[in-house]
Amino acid sequence: MLLLVRHAQAGDRLAWAGPDAARPLDGRGRRQAEALVVQLAPYEVARIVSSPAARCVQTVEPLARARDLAVETDDALSIDGQSTDGAALVESLAGNPVVVCAHGGLEHAVLDDPPRWRKAATIVLGPDLRVLEGLPPPDRSGRRGKAVG
Repeated sequence: MLLLVRHAQAGDRLAWAGPDAARPLDGRGRRQAEALVVQLAPYEVARIVSSPAARCVQTVEPLARARDLAVETDDALSIDGQSTDGAALVESLAGNPVVVCAHGGLEHAVLDDPPRWRKAATIVLGPDLRVLEGLPPPDRSGRRGKAVG
């Protein structure tokens, strides 16, 4: 199964003075990233591929540490590339136990009828890129959810 993870909550884009790609997770986002470790524990993960944006990398870093994996960044998953190159990358990874962390919008490029994909939510995809399950943003306990909403 391929797991599409939307980056966790980041600081306000308008209040951030630096480049948007450098905007980090805020406190809530860091808690969400830590809780993903527990929420995604039942899933096999052999690779973690992320947008190079700081908020995406930071979202999957706790999971990478817990699984003793590296976070691989790929420009195809950047905001500018995800609708074309990012979709092609996801298609090439289909059927593999991979976590892909990206920005909102990728779901529309990959899926015909995507579920709502909130920050820190996960869409579980089968080998045919069919939605198998949606996990909402994890709460502090890291419990699994039933819907992406």
